[in-house]
Amino acid sequence: QVQLVESGGGLVQAGDSLRLSCSASGRTFSSYAVGWFRQPPGKEREFVAAITWSGSNTYYRDSVKGRFTISRDNAKNTVYLQMSSLNPEDTAAYYCAAANRLRGLSWSDFGSWGQGTQVTVSS
Repeated sequence: QVQLVESGGGLVQAGDSLRLSCSASGRTFSSYAVGWFRQPPGKEREFVAAITWSGSNTYYRDSVKGRFTISRDNAKNTVYLQMSSLNPEDTAAYYCAAANRLRGLSWSDFGSWGQGTQVTVSS
């Protein structure tokens, strides 16, 4: 198990950019796949992006392709989500999650979760 802490959320305007960070504790973090999920107000949690342990493979939900980029720095035990061209539909609580093996992109495929960071995009 790893412990995860998200940061970087905030209130921005439509069209702005924001970078979220997911910092992890644990010596084996570099062997974990990491995903970002979000939960918009009144809606269910949804997959946003994921990255394999090496960073060689990344995955995105269709609505963020070309706008969001997931990356990781294993030396810093940190995964990032760079978000650009934000729009009000991106407003949500964002969570990072880790999986010791990437079997799928559902929230149930990830066993360790952070507390979340709020992103609010005003129009």
